[in-house]
Amino acid sequence: MALTSLSRRLALCTVAICVPVFAQQNPPSKGRNIPELYTEKCASCHGANMEGGSASGLVDSRWKYGGDDASVARSIRDGHVDAGMPAMREQLNGPEIRGMVIYIREKDAAYEREHTKYNSPTPGLTVQSEKQAFKLESVIDTGLDTPWAVAFLPDGRMLVTERPGRLRMIENGRLLPEPVRGTPAVYGGEGGLLDVVIQPNYSKPGHDWIYLSYGDKTPGGLAMTAVIRGRLRDGAFVDQQQIFKADPANYRVGGQRFGSRLLFDRKGHLFFSIGDRAAPGDEQDLSCPNGKMHRVNDDGSVPKDNPFVHRPGALATIWSYGHRNPQGLSFDPVTGDLWESEHGPRGGDELNIVHPGHNYGWPLTTYGMNYDGTPITDHTTLEGTDQPVTTWVPSIAASPITFYTGSRFAAWKNNLFVGALAGQELRRLEISGHSVTHQEILFKGIGRVRDVIDGPDGYLYVVLNEPNRIVRLVPAGHESVNAISSVVK
Repeated sequence: MALTSLSRRLALCTVAICVPVFAQQNPPSKGRNIPELYTEKCASCHGANMEGGSASGLVDSRWKYGGDDASVARSIRDGHVDAGMPAMREQLNGPEIRGMVIYIREKDAAYEREHTKYNSPTPGLTVQSEKQAFKLESVIDTGLDTPWAVAFLPDGRMLVTERPGRLRMIENGRLLPEPVRGTPAVYGGEGGLLDVVIQPNYSKPGHDWIYLSYGDKTPGGLAMTAVIRGRLRDGAFVDQQQIFKADPANYRVGGQRFGSRLLFDRKGHLFFSIGDRAAPGDEQDLSCPNGKMHRVNDDGSVPKDNPFVHRPGALATIWSYGHRNPQGLSFDPVTGDLWESEHGPRGGDELNIVHPGHNYGWPLTTYGMNYDGTPITDHTTLEGTDQPVTTWVPSIAASPITFYTGSRFAAWKNNLFVGALAGQELRRLEISGHSVTHQEILFKGIGRVRDVIDGPDGYLYVVLNEPNRIVRLVPAGHESVNAISSVVK
């Protein structure tokens, strides 16, 4: 009852005082270690690796009593005595049962990976996907240090952010040896220099702004995501203006979960995401910037129609809240909806449609559990919070997303592409209205996918870490030209 009351109060946007919280990897646990519980209570029947023993296996995707999450949880909770499955309701609490479902999903996914051959292309190798044969071409394969994001300038040059704090330039297919001078100092860990976008109508006089998000630090070692803009002049980042910087009281300790993605809409508003900075509770507090989606005008001022602009104590820049670590943003070219991807905990990565003023639940609701194997909650839904369009359990570490709007891949028109870090994969999602109707893994295991963008030449550009490089997808049989020099000027 107490949890429900708290959830309702937070869902109704009650503003609290944002106070410093020591960063931690996990929210408070609601139970015992799930893998240990499985070994103790389940392995003797279902096998140590869930491949079966005296009872059936749990990793062959054949479920006699239903294989969706609710059915599996019900089987664990209530049992099937006639089939020899005892009820576990007296031995496991609700969050622990939810954690057991997540653990089963993890093992099932690992089993599938071991028994499935995924495309893992090298440059020049033709890959036949469901709707399109394509090849990978190298754009830059040496000289980069943890590239995070890319953006094209109208003259064909390409900007690349490197997490250690450098802004690099690719010109005529070559990575220039010297980084752009004068970019802001950055905080490390999962922070650093993050996303880069250019202002719409960049070629028009007075619109030649470049926007950067980064981990900003205080002299005391605390940090928060910030946004700055500047102009490129003779290899330097000049005329700098701070677009967003939180009050120093809102900065947090530790190097976790900064977000961040930047995106302009057609009206010139800048959307940006800030991760929760591993400070549980801040995500539901409208006086804190972290765990939120924000919207500002191109100069950093606050639009008058932002949802909390008249809410006393709330940050006027907030667009939505209850996010964990959002790292993907893209507008649906058909509906105009703003889509967002975010890292969940262990399990529970989310794909959301973001609406102004809405609460996306974290950490009150989640489809995942703590990384140490302890459960967080069995609440996957709560009144006053929005449900994700889809989730990935186990986590793929969903990061960048982009809707493809180019002309090179006709069969992929308006599909959503999702990159994954831990999964080292690029997924193609078919969208109908507000639903994902189909997913395809285009490739897997060639590097952590940090960014994916729809290039001005119609190709898909992918930024990879481990190894650090930039590649592009081109249709098989097409003789692609160097995109850096072929963009219309």
